[in-house]
Amino acid sequence: MDSAVIRRALADALAFVLPVECAGCEAEDVALCGECLVALEPEPQCREIDGVAVWSGVRFEGRAARVVRTLKEEGRTALARPLGAALGAALAALPDGAAFVPVPTSTASMRRRGYRVPELLLRRAGVPVHRALRIVRATGDQRALGIDDRRANVERSLIATGVEGRRVVVVDDVVTTGATLGEAVRALRAAGADVVGAATAAATPRRRGGLR
Repeated sequence: MDSAVIRRALADALAFVLPVECAGCEAEDVALCGECLVALEPEPQCREIDGVAVWSGVRFEGRAARVVRTLKEEGRTALARPLGAALGAALAALPDGAAFVPVPTSTASMRRRGYRVPELLLRRAGVPVHRALRIVRATGDQRALGIDDRRANVERSLIATGVEGRRVVVVDDVVTTGATLGEAVRALRAAGADVVGAATAAATPRRRGGLR
């Protein structure tokens, strides 16, 4: 049996026998408390990155940000359901008739988690996944980098196939500076796709003068 499948099954089993706490605020005996559910209620917002409208379901801050991090780092895949609803609200603002292309997950992250977060959110949103992007160059950790360094870090790191002449929407879990989405847009356009928008479950709030 695939090791990723085993890890997911183990995580699901442990959820029944280990004490649980809220993913957003650490309240005891509840996976997601009422206040954190409210924090995840979609309030779609839009920004533009490289000429593409990017819609996001919730703000990546406070309780919502902690829920996203818990999904990504602690294997609590049940959290993909409310976050998938947030992504679904963002997707609803975009044109119909497009293929939904997730930003690819690195091999190291897939091995560590056992799942691809953008794809998991798309499935929870009830949307088919079109794998058209592939990583062709390893990149460093983005978290400590500024906008220009993030763009340089991901430059020419993706390639797209099978999208010539197709309308596509790029999908990721979170948008911060937009560097990763920008690289995905570049790769898809280079392969002949018509990128009609992008969507994320969450977006880092913008400061005056630009994105964080």
